[in-house]
Amino acid sequence: LLVTKDGELAQRLTHPRYGVEKTYLAEVEGVPAPATLRRLREGVALDDGPTAPARATLVQAGAGPQAVSAVEITIHEGRNRQVRRMCDAVGHPVRRLVRTRIGPLHDVRLAPGEWRLLTPEEVRALYEASGGR
Repeated sequence: LLVTKDGELAQRLTHPRYGVEKTYLAEVEGVPAPATLRRLREGVALDDGPTAPARATLVQAGAGPQAVSAVEITIHEGRNRQVRRMCDAVGHPVRRLVRTRIGPLHDVRLAPGEWRLLTPEEVRALYEASGGR
């Protein structure tokens, strides 16, 4: 979660026109087959139109009849509930979803519930990722 009072930066990070990548770790029901991952990579038909191609990688495959798998998905559109809707559309509903990266910003040391201020270099990198400044 990124909190800012910089309206221009917020617009650049969220509007699809700027193409800022967001990466998610999705815990999904079942084990997506290679063909299913290919569908995610090629774009999925949703009720509001097809999605742009995404990067999708099976990180961990579950086992057994109640299998739960982990899929890493990177998108750049940012439609409402897009990753959840994409996974539903390919038959693997999301049980848990965590955004792990926004543009170049990724902090594996930050635990859930913790926060920190961004460095000036990180703010600059976010602007650069959105084609600004």
